[in-house]
Amino acid sequence: MTLEQFFQDNPQGALAFSGGVDSAFLLWAGLRAGADLRPCFVKTPFQPQFELEDSRRLCAWLGVALTVIELDVLDDPAVSSNPPDRCYHCKRRLFSHLIDWAAGAELPLVLDGTNASDDAGDRPGMRALDELGVRSPLRECGLTKERIRALSREAGLFTWNKPSYACLATRIPAGRAITRADLELAETGEALLSGLGFRDFRLRLSPGGCRLQVAQGQLPLVLERRADILAALGPVFSEIVLDLKPRIPAD
Repeated sequence: MTLEQFFQDNPQGALAFSGGVDSAFLLWAGLRAGADLRPCFVKTPFQPQFELEDSRRLCAWLGVALTVIELDVLDDPAVSSNPPDRCYHCKRRLFSHLIDWAAGAELPLVLDGTNASDDAGDRPGMRALDELGVRSPLRECGLTKERIRALSREAGLFTWNKPSYACLATRIPAGRAITRADLELAETGEALLSGLGFRDFRLRLSPGGCRLQVAQGQLPLVLERRADILAALGPVFSEIVLDLKPRIPAD
């Protein structure tokens, strides 16, 4: 099945929109196929501000309105206590909320951007999507991340080479309760590092401060900008540690 065939059979739906590579391409493809897709950004404390800004920018470029739905997932102990299966509980809460919104808007389906490269065994959140009946057209049509990037580039989408991004909750070790203050701390630290030229990295919170993970190609940049990193992060974190094991991009 192709995406065109999918949208011929399913011409209306709400799309869980993050402003990332996958949901951006899915929105473009759905609109191009003539579908009535409503992109919805569910704003929780786990999403950084730049994701919302990217979502608004892309929707403006495509000429479609973005719906922003506020949801405080931290009021759910199954999420805020940060168990190993936190992602399952968070996704179930988030998509249940979106399904309710879609029903009120008389939209028959909720779609998401899971692709054929995503491993269900490594993503507990995908179990929640299956249970709730959320459709994943990219996965159903066999489109891998590599193919989606190539097609996005051909389409002129600025997201084509955007690094994969996991929510801010992943910066906090499993078992450590998630607080709004810690999420804001991680977002602040990553924004400062982005300003120094780092790309596709993670800043993990630790009991004594933070641990920086960068891709192999950016390890030399850490040494080159060591003084700048200390100047930027020093006022925020009492301890700054570099993980010598390079980060492998999750594509």
